[in-house]
Amino acid sequence: MTLAERVRAIESTSSTALAERASDRLTVEDLRSDVRKVISLEGVASMLVENPQRARNELKSACKQVLAGEDWSGLTGVERRAITEELLDVVFGMGPVEGLIDDESVTEIMVNGSNSVFFERDGKLIESDLHFESDEQVRVLIDRIIGPLGRRIDESSPMVNARLPQGHRVNAVIPPVALDGPHLTIRAFTRHTITLEEMLASGSLEPSVIQYLEWLVKLKKNVVVSGGTGSGKTTMLNALSRLIPQDERILTIEDSAELRFKEHKHVVRMEARPQNAEGEGEISIRQLVINALRMRPDRIIVGECRGGEALDMLQAMNTGHDGSLTTLHANSPEDVVDRMVTMVRYAVDLPVDAIEAQIGGAFHSIVQVSRGSNGARFLSAISDVAYDKERRKCEILRVYERKDHSLFGGWISRPRLADEILESSVASPDLKREVSLWLSDSFGE
Repeated sequence: MTLAERVRAIESTSSTALAERASDRLTVEDLRSDVRKVISLEGVASMLVENPQRARNELKSACKQVLAGEDWSGLTGVERRAITEELLDVVFGMGPVEGLIDDESVTEIMVNGSNSVFFERDGKLIESDLHFESDEQVRVLIDRIIGPLGRRIDESSPMVNARLPQGHRVNAVIPPVALDGPHLTIRAFTRHTITLEEMLASGSLEPSVIQYLEWLVKLKKNVVVSGGTGSGKTTMLNALSRLIPQDERILTIEDSAELRFKEHKHVVRMEARPQNAEGEGEISIRQLVINALRMRPDRIIVGECRGGEALDMLQAMNTGHDGSLTTLHANSPEDVVDRMVTMVRYAVDLPVDAIEAQIGGAFHSIVQVSRGSNGARFLSAISDVAYDKERRKCEILRVYERKDHSLFGGWISRPRLADEILESSVASPDLKREVSLWLSDSFGE
């Protein structure tokens, strides 16, 4: 073998070894580790808020510098571009779950550590074949989500709630609270707001129910939408909100902004704010409700009552702010009263009968939504709310009931609203005629 042939053989062996070393470490985690030596990924994530394009350019430049090194020399141009884009997805996007985020049929994504990803579609849980390369990659994703929001998660504060720019609700839990690695739950919300007509087409409610709900909203009755977790409370609240006349001033108050108003021009949206890293700056839903009363609202919509703000909502509804809407976690319309009493007592120690009197005067109707045995969501009950002064107790009278999505519902009692319209001296003849026809169809009258 000549000297030239020996040199070529050594170069070939060296190139093969480099390529093998490169192919052995073709992972995003390795690239991220090397890029960290060149640039701060946390700094890039913070830069994303002010100047997204600059942030991406800075990271691409760092990747180019790293991939020019000997350890990565075995990669082709296509492979370099692919692994760079993959790292961009980890730092700026949602990593392996990016596709699930973009899929509007997916309503919930659950990351249980690095090797277990589930998602919900059509009300049913499905195990995905997606996975993260390590728990550290899940942590990077969590930090990527909450970093630009000024939130933090660490051993001293191992739980956090946040909201993505597109409105998705995020909850993260890490060790030591989570024993099997970091957990991430993303509640996805579709960009399209479902209407009552679309619910009718899917079998979630009947035509007579739509008519009744329209009267409740347009006649400015105070309505509570109740149900369990994931039963469709926010979806129903969104659909009811679309019925509000467009010339009214609407104030929305939410823990995480999820309500959508595309047709209404006069909407003021407010969102509660948690404590910052120093334990300061918290603005509660209760504070926002109190402030909303000073903003000349025609309608107040509270995304969900969870605590002492229930007292302020009741006071607002009892002092002329009609047509308010809110949601509440409750397994049945009857449970709504007990839940409201408990929440009001978070704020002030009032007698139970006094609180129930406030509830009876504030709420006109409770709309219960449920999830069926097949995972589909539907309207399961509508109830009138009243206060019995002799018994000093709030009464819940069911007027409509439906047992399951696969079954038809029915009106079981004449709603108080129907008689109120028929006996009204200001209701139009057309509206009275509409109610009479509805009663005839629903009760055979």
